[in-house]
Amino acid sequence: MLASIVIPIYNEETNLNELAGRLLKTIHSELSEWQVEVLLINDGSFDSSFSIMKELAEKNSMFKLINLSRNFGHQLAISAGMDLAVGDVCIVMDGDLQDPPETIPELIKRWREGYEIVYAVRNKRDGESWFKLLTAKAFYRILKRITNVEIPVDTGDFRLIDRKVLEVIKKMPEKHRFIRGMVAWSGFKSCPVYYHREKRFAGTTKFTLGKMVQFSLNGITSFSTYPLKLASTFGLFVSLVGFLYLIYVIYLALFTNKTVEGWASMMVVVLFLGGVQLLSLGIIGEYVGRINEEVKKRPNYIISEKVNF
Repeated sequence: MLASIVIPIYNEETNLNELAGRLLKTIHSELSEWQVEVLLINDGSFDSSFSIMKELAEKNSMFKLINLSRNFGHQLAISAGMDLAVGDVCIVMDGDLQDPPETIPELIKRWREGYEIVYAVRNKRDGESWFKLLTAKAFYRILKRITNVEIPVDTGDFRLIDRKVLEVIKKMPEKHRFIRGMVAWSGFKSCPVYYHREKRFAGTTKFTLGKMVQFSLNGITSFSTYPLKLASTFGLFVSLVGFLYLIYVIYLALFTNKTVEGWASMMVVVLFLGGVQLLSLGIIGEYVGRINEEVKKRPNYIISEKVNF
């Protein structure tokens, strides 16, 4: 049996040697009956990550390197590794050691029991701010409520998928990818494995607030049209309020002697309606922008170099 371990790398020079050491220790002690390939995807790192990866590949042909021409982003780097993985199972994990390699044997154990997707659930998270924990918890629960896809909460991309699942994912060409949602959408038999998510071994997170927001938008727009429905409902509500206000104004004009000064109320109404319209246009623009990206049919990533393939 062959296992493919896919690891996207972006400026992880301080973690790579420790990552490789723990991977090899786990593979030799727990997966001795398996053939293993470790696909390291360099996602446009500007530190010495790729040179360290080359050294690892020279010492051990188990390590296969994919060098992307620039930074395409975490999800597309994972996609590049998945597209080139040839294993009976594909295991995706991050390169900062927050996804412990020691959990891999448990993922494989559950796969042997007949599960085609085994996702790792974080039952404890170290080294992360209260803001990150709160927003992540809220995002996954909101996403679960507004989509018809059962995306497990408190999970990342750390998971094992069977070869048949991998082939389905490879047929999905979308550019704004939310891989954990794509895997869940496939509908294959799945189960969780709980683990303790450790803090980063070294370095700082590359997942900035802006990237978190973009990632959240990709997840929502890829699997739900709820924002569009919300904009429509909100617009209908505002129109109803405006119509009632119009009846009130006509009543004052025809049946009373009251003068409506109106400047303040008019400004409130105009600004409120303008805000609703801009918000609705922004939501529609997010979807239209994604359509524009899809119809261009550009490749999702470009590989400049491969090692040990």
